[in-house]
Amino acid sequence: MGDPPPPVLKRPKLENDDAPESKPQFQPSSAAHSTKEEDDIAEEAVVALIAHRELDVERCKLKLAHYQSLLDTAEKKLSDAQERLARYRDRRAPPTNPKPSPPPPARPQLVIPGPNTRPHPRPEPMPGLKKTAAPSSSSAAPPQERLRAVEKMPKRKIEQKEHQNLIQSVKKSSATVLRFYGGTVVPSQHKRKLRCLELCPTNDQLVVTSALDGVIALWQVQPKGPSISLLSTTDCFSPNHRWPEDVAWHPDGETIFAVYSADNGDYQVSVMNRSMPKQKTFLPVKPHTKGIINNINFMPWSDVCFVTGGSDHAVILWQEKDDSWTHKKLHKDSHSSAVMGVAGLQQKSTILSVGADKRIISFDLTAGRTESKNLIDCKCMSVLPNPCDFNLYMVQTAAPGKQLRLFDIRLRQIEVHTLGWKQESSESQSALINQSWSSDGWYLSSGSADPLIHIFDIRHNGQNPCQSVQAHQKRVFKALWHKTAPVLTSISSDLNIGIHKYS
Repeated sequence: MGDPPPPVLKRPKLENDDAPESKPQFQPSSAAHSTKEEDDIAEEAVVALIAHRELDVERCKLKLAHYQSLLDTAEKKLSDAQERLARYRDRRAPPTNPKPSPPPPARPQLVIPGPNTRPHPRPEPMPGLKKTAAPSSSSAAPPQERLRAVEKMPKRKIEQKEHQNLIQSVKKSSATVLRFYGGTVVPSQHKRKLRCLELCPTNDQLVVTSALDGVIALWQVQPKGPSISLLSTTDCFSPNHRWPEDVAWHPDGETIFAVYSADNGDYQVSVMNRSMPKQKTFLPVKPHTKGIINNINFMPWSDVCFVTGGSDHAVILWQEKDDSWTHKKLHKDSHSSAVMGVAGLQQKSTILSVGADKRIISFDLTAGRTESKNLIDCKCMSVLPNPCDFNLYMVQTAAPGKQLRLFDIRLRQIEVHTLGWKQESSESQSALINQSWSSDGWYLSSGSADPLIHIFDIRHNGQNPCQSVQAHQKRVFKALWHKTAPVLTSISSDLNIGIHKYS
């Protein structure tokens, strides 16, 4: 018998590939795609936000710069207004002591003591600046003239100037050269070497000269020529036969002060009135202790005062009160050598002094103390503030080729500019050579050991003179700018006075 046939196997049922299990295969890729799109949109939004924020920052920066500019302008206007108020108050200061207003009691006091009680009433007339004072054979003046001189004093007005910012233009351009038309030279009438040349503060046609012959001469300059004529001379030797070392005009333009030496008990300051030549008066006080008094300068303030600097290292302040002069020693130990030059700043009560010890001292008169000290590389021989920029001043030094240094009082020890010249005849720098500012404050003139007047334009970037004018046969001591006419007046060791016209 055969085996039974194997069982028939059924074909397995095939599953449909389109079953629902196929859908999950596409869901992950769709989710990733949508997430990417969302990320792209978010990134674009952040980029746009950053761009918007950057624009905000730029706008804020522009506003900040604008308001900073407004702040700077407002601060400057405030400072200018405060300075103007201070000047107005300074102008009102002199009328606060109008004691000379009652003339009736003043007249008999001045007239009567002279002839009747000459020995004892001297202390009353002595303080009088004009012509009242000291043991001088020529000090007695006619009573009516003396009265006129005293009555003028309350009417005195100090010229108030406006500050100009010149420092920002220093060393910023080329020089502007002046055209000179040749000079006129006349004999000075002095018998010995000239020492000083000073311009009248109220009438710039008047100048005074002094020399080693002890004479102070008054001159009148005529710009039309130009020409110069001698008006008067006064013998100003001290009792010990010392000549004036330096001279200065009183701000009223009526009197001239001269300083001498402190040795051997000699008188230190004399006063002469230009309307009463041949007469002089000596101030009785003698605050300097020894040596030559090198410099005298009136301060540019409403309260009339002057400062002297001497070889005793001292700086002395002299103040005018009730027709008399009082003195106060500002400092004696700040300089270790002779004080060669003194000057006052226009905008505040600060006195500058320079010395042979190479120091520049700034003294705050209001605070009564030294404000700053500056030690430079060589000895200083004079100091000269700029007439227009009240922060700018010049110091003359003994360094060949770097004789003139410009400083900003706000920067203290930083030189704004250095000027100088090379001397052919001598390497040494004489303290008798002086400088002068032009009335606009841009030009400096200087004498020299050579017979030249050196002219500097402080706007010029160079260090050398922008021009040099042949003026005399020998050393030029000083060349002075006139305020109302294009004229320079100069003095020289050839005993001549030069008048030089320019345009």
